[in-house]
Amino acid sequence: MKIFIDSANFQEIKEAVSWGIIDGATTNPSLMAKETGQSVEKLSRQICEIVPGPVSLEGIAMTSEELVKEGRILTKIASNVIFKIPMSIEGMKAVQILNKEGIKTNVTLIFTSNQAMLAAKSGASYVSPFIGRLDDIGEKGIELIKEIKTVFTNYQYKTEILAASIRSREHVKQAALAGADIATMPFKVLKELFQHDLTDKGISIFLNDWKKLKV
Repeated sequence: MKIFIDSANFQEIKEAVSWGIIDGATTNPSLMAKETGQSVEKLSRQICEIVPGPVSLEGIAMTSEELVKEGRILTKIASNVIFKIPMSIEGMKAVQILNKEGIKTNVTLIFTSNQAMLAAKSGASYVSPFIGRLDDIGEKGIELIKEIKTVFTNYQYKTEILAASIRSREHVKQAALAGADIATMPFKVLKELFQHDLTDKGISIFLNDWKKLKV
């Protein structure tokens, strides 16, 4: 499973990339809005330059015509840009047009396997089911990943499943077990993947024993 960072904070992304385990990145208007005092286009270029893989940049247009125009503009920022489009009828019309032009898309805000199937049929490169938000309303978000995996396998869709709205290490593990192609997560969760209390305890014991040996 590929690992993406879900952030628009350049320093966070730069640090995560330095760990050597990042395969791509995802952003959205809300994340971009947190990075005040800088140009969105400049920030997008900086992110694309350091991320060794696909970077999802999301538009804010609502009609298919506007989305197509926005997609063409954003994908000119860098060769690794993926245009992120929310699930809607207008969005799927735009995906089909952009797909014919060779522009890759990531259909986001997926909450049902039906939506994922429609995105795949429209030619989306990625679908982003939101695990955490489904958990928030009492549903099991990971079950959606499993459903989409089954549907895509049944009909041999090439669209990749990008598990999103990940809130914890447990979500990451569940996404991997369910067969997600990619999991995108905040910097905090990425960092937690390296950690375990017994690991920290073991390191401490080894260091203390080594100090005794040297004495």
